Amino acid sequence: MTEFKQSVVVVTGAAGNLGGAVAQAFAQQGAHLALIDHNADGLQAALERCEGQASAKAFETNLIDPASVNKSIDAILESFGKIDVLANIAGGFRMGPLIQDTDDKDWNFMMDLNARSVFNTCRRAIPAMLDNGGGRIINVSARAAEQGKGKMGPYCASKAAVLTLTESLAAENKFNNINVNCILPGTIDTPQNRKDMPDADFDKWVPPAALADVVMFLASHAARCVTGAAVPVYGQS
Repeated sequence: MTEFKQSVVVVTGAAGNLGGAVAQAFAQQGAHLALIDHNADGLQAALERCEGQASAKAFETNLIDPASVNKSIDAILESFGKIDVLANIAGGFRMGPLIQDTDDKDWNFMMDLNARSVFNTCRRAIPAMLDNGGGRIINVSARAAEQGKGKMGPYCASKAAVLTLTESLAAENKFNNINVNCILPGTIDTPQNRKDMPDADFDKWVPPAALADVVMFLASHAARCVTGAAVPVYGQS
């Protein structure tokens, strides 16, 4: 996909397993990378992994804070001049108690981490894409967005919010050459998931690199007619 050699790709959650895989995939295609994360050490490691393959810069950012997001997006535009692709990879999972035992802190944590982060980045990046004549946005929802599970209420609700926000953004921008889609991963094969579920069959889980391939497809010209989609990527899990 040599089409990405002149593209500026923003990857949030770049210090994480999936974010790192997505950054690596775009780096291998020579994209200009803006790597966003709150974890300074992990962000530096992600930046070093991309060195020699692509032009990359790191932007330490609190995605829950609009001022921090705006500052980083402004710095990205100053550095690269445009944003072609926004890959909203940042997010997380946490089991919880029953809904009646869930406190505001646990609810807000999931909604902020998974949904507000996407809202904040899209709100600032879309005007830049409009000025540039278009762009691609890929969000990460989850299979749990489509069916609520016990003791996962805040997580399921937050990922459902990402899915619905994706559909709304796609509807608002379908005549602006901005395609907005999301992926619905099954269980991702990460060290943390292996630690938490040691008896599972890891071969049935989804490798981060496989998810990165889907993100790259949705960012590519081949997906030019795809917008508002929620793409299942379940593996065999």
